[in-house]
Amino acid sequence: MSMNDEYQPINCDDYDNLELACQDNLVLTLKMRNGELVEAKAKDLLMRKKVEYLIAEAGGQQVELRLDYIESFSNPKIGTVVVSVE
Repeated sequence: MSMNDEYQPINCDDYDNLELACQDNLVLTLKMRNGELVEAKAKDLLMRKKVEYLIAEAGGQQVELRLDYIESFSNPKIGTVVVSVE
């Protein structure tokens, strides 16, 4: 997916699960829609120019992951969540 793709909001329940992950600073295994796997500690959610991002820490660096680019995320505390776009 290119950064020029129109943002597609994710399902509210999936967003709520990401909010909980941020509150608990959970380390998530994220599968991106391009097949990439990212292991990162969830920190915050933000919206910039009508696009929502997960702010996370991966490999000691802060990363911003566009929510509609996330295919699924998992952690033993919350299980696996398959992200659906609306």
